[in-house]
Amino acid sequence: MLTSTDFTGLFNERFFHNFLPIPALDNFRLGVGTPDFKLSDITNNAVVKLSDFRGKQPVIIAFTRIFTEKQYCPFCYPHIQALNDNYEQFKNRGIEILLITSTDKKQSQIIVQDLGLKMPLLSDSSCHTFRIYKTGQALGAPLPAQFVLDKDGKLLYRHLFSFLDHNASIETLLEKYD
Repeated sequence: MLTSTDFTGLFNERFFHNFLPIPALDNFRLGVGTPDFKLSDITNNAVVKLSDFRGKQPVIIAFTRIFTEKQYCPFCYPHIQALNDNYEQFKNRGIEILLITSTDKKQSQIIVQDLGLKMPLLSDSSCHTFRIYKTGQALGAPLPAQFVLDKDGKLLYRHLFSFLDHNASIETLLEKYD
């Protein structure tokens, strides 16, 4: 008997707004602050503002590509797991990771539970923050990217998705703070 893939929840408004390919743009300069944002943290029902971290601690903004609560990008799923597995290593160095997804609140709650996420998962179902950061989009979802910020919110490093280099490694992200 053939089984089919469950596409429930895939073909939604977000899918159609992100269907056409738009490449990521490298618009941010090193040593300069990045745009502020305010998003809901699914892990604890709090509102997170990037500016709340400025002057207090370094932050990694990790935009990730998740299609639905059941369908992960094959390049992003291992990256999410690596970030989660190494979250304590980042926290021990005073670094916060803000994982941003375009899935809605309901889908994101399932993702937090299924993956046992320790780090904050911020929901941006409108994809507004993805667009401000110009991460790009293709085939129904925004593309992944990582932005490494120092304690003052200044950009130390950015990694934009490409098919040759999908996501920045844990080692790369950590070494930016050495």
